[in-house]
Formats: sequence, structure tokens, C-alpha cells
Amino acid sequence: MKPRIHYKWTALTVTTVGMFMASLDSSIVVVGLPTILENLKATIVHGIWIITGYRLMLVVLGVLLGRLADIHGRVKYYNIGFIIFTAGSLFCGLSQNGRELIIFRLVQGAGAALLIANSAAIITDAFPMNQLGLALGVNMMAFNLGAVAGYTLSGVMITYFGCRSIFYVNVPVGIFGTIWGYIRLKEVSIRELNQKFDYLGAALYTTSLLVVLLGLTIGDPTSLNNIIVIGAGLGGFVVLIFVENRQKFPTLDLSLFKIRMFAAGNLSSFLNSIAYNCGPFLRSVYMQLVLGYSAYTTGVILIPMELLVFTISPVSGRLSDKFGSRILSSIGLALNAAALFWFSALTPQSPYGSVLGSLMLFGFGRGLFTSPNASSIMSSVTAQKRGIANGVRMTLVHTGNVLSVPLSLLLMTFVMPYSRLSQIVSSSQFINSGELAIFSQAIDYACFILGIVTLLAIIPSSLRGPRLAKEQPVITEQ
Repeated sequence: MKPRIHYKWTALTVTTVGMFMASLDSSIVVVGLPTILENLKATIVHGIWIITGYRLMLVVLGVLLGRLADIHGRVKYYNIGFIIFTAGSLFCGLSQNGRELIIFRLVQGAGAALLIANSAAIITDAFPMNQLGLALGVNMMAFNLGAVAGYTLSGVMITYFGCRSIFYVNVPVGIFGTIWGYIRLKEVSIRELNQKFDYLGAALYTTSLLVVLLGLTIGDPTSLNNIIVIGAGLGGFVVLIFVENRQKFPTLDLSLFKIRMFAAGNLSSFLNSIAYNCGPFLRSVYMQLVLGYSAYTTGVILIPMELLVFTISPVSGRLSDKFGSRILSSIGLALNAAALFWFSALTPQSPYGSVLGSLMLFGFGRGLFTSPNASSIMSSVTAQKRGIANGVRMTLVHTGNVLSVPLSLLLMTFVMPYSRLSQIVSSSQFINSGELAIFSQAIDYACFILGIVTLLAIIPSSLRGPRLAKEQPVITEQ
């Protein structure tokens, strides 16, 4: 028996609200950061961690929470996530200094990780496979809408209601989502009995990932100290592989990567995530420091790119239900690569239309890629492992998010020294026109290399194979 017709839409609407809120708070702080720091008398170091701390929680906790949800129940963990996220938002608004805000942003990020780690798994449990692409597309549409809303609403809310309002706005929505999820969501998946949680693997995974991210996000990633830190984190992953291959119930289920569709989809997603999230940063820097646009104008110009992702995602998801994911995902990656190559050819004299055209091509490609790729990954695993599968998928995506800015700067150091790049980006000042030209070349070089990275992502995407000949069973509502 399939789930009752109304339940799948209930599951989609509840999880869509959670994805929107989690995405909103990943971006809403960025525009309002200067005002927040001034209000709390905080430093730029606090500012970095107010943004990064939230995203690090999404990265570090994704797989762990997916695994725990497989054992104890996805709906239970999803509802707990709404409670934690709402409480974290309230205390973020009440914070009196930068240190307090960082702590409560970590709490808020932990709640968001619970929401994101379980949303796709709950949807996959509720929907038949011939509608899964559409459902995940709608869910991804909400995620991208949250990103757009975060950039646009923050300025308005701070202007009229003060900087604390960007956190308080989550509280009524969070209370509504918590109550609605508790009343309407049901555990419809079948869980394996007598599973044990892999504490050693969890500790190794979180520690190794956190060390690598710290080495890449704090200070010059080319310095000896940072290289040592990154090397230590990578060494931890080597140990993790040996440990997890010997665990009966591993935190990071490496056996999933034996599934070709799962492995290929995640590899192409990780590569595209890095390149895609480098794009807005490099474009923003280019428009403000090279073309001389204001921050407000830059934000407005970026909106069409995100809106295209927002509108194309459900359409591409529906098309993947009919025609499979391989072709759509590969075309999306090709368009992303073309946009990056186009951007690498822009100059300070390039017209506004060229800048906007490259951004819209970038958004169109991303919209074609995301939903079909997610559908391919999630439909390739058994129902009992959808939580950990989605945790792995989202962890790789968010790892790409965190790595994007330091990687962008690292690529630019092949043209301009890192120390000078940091000063330019922080102060928005150039010594002379010659330095401006070098800075522009550094951005062009980074975009060109990222275009090559995106082209490489087409290889695993095209090798994932056709859609599954036999659909995975959909767990029924009891």
C-alpha cells in the first residue's frame, strides 16, 4: 500500500519550510554583518565566525545526524531540529556580544543541520519514485529561495526593525513548523533493529573534517602551519577509512560508494558545489572592486542568477522523473563550465549585459543539475539507508560551500600574493591602476580553473549509468 495521497504533500510542505529557514539563515547575516558587529561592538574575527560557524555545523553534523536518524527515526530528529533552530534563533537575537552570538549561531546551525539532514530522506520515504524528482526539485527550490531572501530581506529588516530582527523573524515560523511537524509528520520508514552507533567513527569523522576546514578557512592556506593542519586532518580521514571498513554499523557507510549512481552523483555534486559557490564570491568581488558597483547594486544583480535556480529546479526535477538524470545533470554542468569560461574572459570594460548574461547562464546550469542529481543519488539506495545517504550528500555540498572562498583566494594567489589579496578584499582599496589590472587577472585565472573543475565533473555525471531499471520500494504509512 502506498502512502495516503495527502501525506506526501504534507511531508513536502513541512520539510520545505525547514529547508527555507535553514537556507535563509545561512545568507541573511552576510549583508547585515557590518551593522551587527557595530551594534555588538564585535571584531572582524567574530564576524568571520558568525558566518562560518553556522556553515561548519551543517558540514560537521550532516552525516552523524543522518546516521542517528536512520537508527532512531527521521521525523523525530527533524522535529527536534526545528526546536533547536528556533531556540538558537531566539538567543541569537538576545546576544549581548560577539562571543555570545557565535555560540548561539552554532546552536542554530546544529538545528539547521537536523532539518537539512532529514528533509530529503523524509520526502524520499513519502513519494513514489516517479514523482521523486519533482518533490526534491520543490524542496531545492525552497532552499534557493531562502538564499535569495536572506540577501534581499536582511537589508530591509535591519533598516526598519534593527539587526536583531533578522534572528527574531525565525521564532514564529519555527514555532509553527515545530507544531505542524509534530502533528502531521509520521515515521513511515522501516528501521533496522539492534543497530549500534559508531562513536569512534563519529569522533574521527568530525575531528578530521573540522581540522581540514579550519586549515583552509583561517589564515593563509599556503602557509606552513596551515599545510600541517590540513595534512593532519587528511591523515585523520585515512585512519577513518580503516576504522569504518571494520565497523558493522559505520557512521560513514563507505559501502554506499560501491553504488555507481551514488558515487558518481556525489562526486559530480561536490565538484560543482565548490565551483558554484566560488562563483558568487568571485563575481561579487569583481563587480565591486573591478567594475566599481556598490554592494547594493551587486546584490541586486546576483538575484536573477538565484531566481533561475529557483524556477528551473522543479522543472528539471520533473523532467528527470521522465527521462532520467544523466543527460540533464551533464548539460547543467556544461552550462556552468561555459559560464565560468565566459566570466574569465570579462574585462573592466565589459558591458553590463555580459556580466548579467554570464550570471544567468550560471544559474540556469545550476538549476538543470541540482534536482536530477539529487534524485539520482537518493533513488540509488535502500530505504533503510536514506538518512545516512542524504547526510553524505548534504555534507559534501556544504563542504564545497565552506571551501569555496578559501579555494577562490588560493587560486588567485597564483597571480597575486595572498597577503595583498586579503588586504584588497578587506579594505576595497588599490594602490594604482596596474594593481587593479593584476587583481582582475587573478579573478579571471580562478574562474578559468574552476571552469575546468566543472568540466571534470561531467565525467562522473555521464558515467553514472541510466536510471534504475527497478524502482526502490516506497515505504508505506502505517
